[in-house]
Amino acid sequence: MCDAIRHRGPDDQGYRIEGGPGLSMALGMRRLSIIDLATGRQPISNEDETVWVVFNGEIYNYRELRASLIRSGHRFRTNSDTEVLVHLYEEEGVDGIQRLRGMFAYAIWDSRNRTLLLVRDRFGKKPLYYAVLPEGLYFGSELKCLRAAGVPLDHDRHALQLYFLLGYIPDPWTPYLAIRKLAPGGWLRYRADGQIDEGRYWKLPVPAEQPCSELSEAEAHESVRNMFDQAVKMRMQSDVPLGAFLSGGIDSTSVVASMSLQSPHPVKTFSIGFEEPGYSELALAAALARKYHTDHRELIVRADSVELAGKLVRHFDEPFGDSSAIPTYLVSEFAGRFVKVALTGDGGDELFAGYESFLQVQRLRRADHLPSAVRALLSRAADLLPFSAYGKNYLRMISRPSALERYFENAAPHYLFERLLTPEWAPPADAAFLTRTLAHCLLPEGADILTQAMYFEATAKLTGDMLVKVDRMSMANSLEIRCPLLDHELAELAARIPHAWKLRNNRGKDVFIRALGHRLPTALLNQPKRGFGVPLAIWFRGPLRSFLFDHLTSRAFFDRGMVSPEFVAELLNEHDRGRRNNHHHLWKLLMLELWFREFSATALQSCAA
Repeated sequence: MCDAIRHRGPDDQGYRIEGGPGLSMALGMRRLSIIDLATGRQPISNEDETVWVVFNGEIYNYRELRASLIRSGHRFRTNSDTEVLVHLYEEEGVDGIQRLRGMFAYAIWDSRNRTLLLVRDRFGKKPLYYAVLPEGLYFGSELKCLRAAGVPLDHDRHALQLYFLLGYIPDPWTPYLAIRKLAPGGWLRYRADGQIDEGRYWKLPVPAEQPCSELSEAEAHESVRNMFDQAVKMRMQSDVPLGAFLSGGIDSTSVVASMSLQSPHPVKTFSIGFEEPGYSELALAAALARKYHTDHRELIVRADSVELAGKLVRHFDEPFGDSSAIPTYLVSEFAGRFVKVALTGDGGDELFAGYESFLQVQRLRRADHLPSAVRALLSRAADLLPFSAYGKNYLRMISRPSALERYFENAAPHYLFERLLTPEWAPPADAAFLTRTLAHCLLPEGADILTQAMYFEATAKLTGDMLVKVDRMSMANSLEIRCPLLDHELAELAARIPHAWKLRNNRGKDVFIRALGHRLPTALLNQPKRGFGVPLAIWFRGPLRSFLFDHLTSRAFFDRGMVSPEFVAELLNEHDRGRRNNHHHLWKLLMLELWFREFSATALQSCAA
C-alpha cells in the first residue's frame, strides 16, 4: 500500500504493526519532509507508545498547540506538527480536532481502547479513502492503496452516473461500491468489534444574504486584508524551499503580493502559458512578478499531451473530467524542480463569488416569474430543436420550475445525457435527481438561489473537483500545495459578508478586490475572468485528433454499453467541423475510457446497480 503512493512521500517511510488474539493493526506512511526534517519520522506515538498517528498535511498553528499541551504536562520528543496530534487526542479526544488550523488527513490508533480514528480537514484538501469489510477496515490517501490491499472493486453505477453529469465523482462516492471518501470536516472511529461511530466537527457557514450590524463594508475590507495576510504568513512556514503558482488572475497574484510583502527574500514564482493566442496569461503574471521582483520562471506548454493523458488517469485513480488538470500537472512538475512547497490562489472564487455562474444565477432570477404555461411551451420548443442549436440549453434551463433546477440544468443539461447514454446508464429524467442525490451539499428548501449556488460550489465542486485536481497533480510530482484562501477562519469571515458586497458592477469578488486590489497592477484588475484552461478544443482538431477518435470510436468503448455510438459520432463530427465546441464532453468521455482501460480488466461485468 505504501509503495503505491511513493510519489506522495519520496523522502521516508515508516510502519507500526501490532498483532494479538483476534486483532491485528498496521499503519504505514510515506513522508514528504517539510517540517522538522531531522526528527519528524512517522508513525509517532505518545510517551508510553499506546497511541500512534500517521498524518498527511500541515498543522499551521502547531507551535501554539504544542506550547499549550506542554503546559498541561505532555512531553514531546520531536519538533514536528505530527506529534501535536497524538497529545491533543490524549488531552481532548475528537473535540480537539476543532483546534487545528491547517490541511490534514490522519489516523490515530488507540491501543488502550482498541480504536482507530480517521480525520479529514474542513474542506477536504487532503484525501482519505476507506473501506469497511467483514474482516476489518482499510484506509489510504489514494484509491491505489486500497487496490493494493485487495479491496473488492465492483463498480458503483450510481457514482459513474454522477461522473457523467458533473465530470467528477463527488463525496462520499468513489467508482467502487466498497470504498468511500471520508467527509470533509468529518471523523470516523472504528472499533475492534466492528462498531463504527461518525461525526462532523465543522461545516461551512451559510453565506450571508444581508449585511449584519456588526460589520461595515470598510471593516470587511480591513478584516479580509488582515486575515488573508495572516493566512498567507502561516502557510509560509517551511524548512524546505517554498514558492507560488502565479497566473494572471486576482487570487494567485494577491497571494504572491502578500508573500512578497512579508518575505525578506524574493518569492519564487512559476507560470505556464500556451502557444495558442487567448490561452496565455504570461504577460499579466510577468507584470506582477516585475512589480514585486520575484524570482520568476515561465514554461510554454505545447500539444504533446497524449502521454500525459495516461499519467493523469493513473494519478486520479477514478474518472476525472476537468481538463484544467493538464496545466495543473504541468505547472506542478515545473515548480517541483525548484521547490517542495507552493502556495496557490484556490478557493477565492467559491468564497467570494468569483465565478461567472453566480452572475448568471442573478440574471436568471427573471425566470422565477414565468407562468407555468409559458414554461411548458418553452420546454416543448426546446425539445423540437436539434442538439446543435445553441439556444436549446437556454430554453430548457429557463423552463425548469425552480431556480435550483435551472442552476443544475445549466451545469449538467439532462437533454444531452438523454441522447448520449443508453437507457441502462441514463440518470433519472427527473430534473431533481441532483438535488436529491447531493442534498448534503445543499441548504434547506427555501434558501436564496445565489446562497444555494455558492454553498454547493464550496461544498461539492470545490472538494470533489478543484481540490482533488490540485492534490493529485501536485503530489504526483512530490510537491505540497497550500491554499491560504481556504483557511477556515478566512472562510468563516467570507460567509459573513453579504452577496451585494461580493457581486457588484457586473463582477464577482468585488469586496476581495477592494480589500487587496491596490497591491496589483491596474492592467490585471481590468482583465475579464478566465479559467485555468487549455486550448483543448484546438488540440482535438489538430495534434490530439487521432488519439481522440481512436478511443471514442473503438469497439471496446462502445461494447461497454454505456453510450450511444451515433450520438458520440455526432459530438465528434460537430467538433471536428467547428460547428460546435464539444471539447468538454469529449474530454470527459476520453478520460472515462482511459480509466476503464487502465483499471478494469473485466470492463463492466462486475458493475452493480
